[in-house]
Amino acid sequence: MKVNKTAILLFIVPLLSFTTHKYYLSLTQINYKSEAKSIQIIINVFMDDIETALNSDHNIDLQLTTKKELKNNDVYFENYLKEKLFFKVDGSKKNFNYIGKEYDGDLVFFYLEIENINEVHNIDVTNTILTKHFPKQQNLIKSKVGKKHKSVLLTKDENSAHLKY
Repeated sequence: MKVNKTAILLFIVPLLSFTTHKYYLSLTQINYKSEAKSIQIIINVFMDDIETALNSDHNIDLQLTTKKELKNNDVYFENYLKEKLFFKVDGSKKNFNYIGKEYDGDLVFFYLEIENINEVHNIDVTNTILTKHFPKQQNLIKSKVGKKHKSVLLTKDENSAHLKY
């Protein structure tokens, strides 16, 4: 009987540990569009994570996707992204335009653009999205310039990358 209890514990405890684990991951897709002379950026983050961060930082209650959602939440999103996300293209610091956001299930997609880019040889990106509130946050960067693809996984401690094309 003692062996059966031990076997059950060895089987159940690991299963329970997997069900309570939460992953903290965002995806930033960077695409250079030569015909538009722009870098188009799509970021997706988990809605509850970005809501927790902004509510905490600004002492607000966004209530995303509810009837009580703050009407001016794009101001908070844009300011947050401008504090946490930085780009250099071929060594020159570039500001992005915040185009907007879209909800899809439990994700928020943010759309950004860097205009007036004639060509791209390298991109430096710094991404600290959600790392203040979630120390295990990882920010995956995927990029495409011409036919070249680059990917890098950023963390709280290693939050910058140099992508050469």
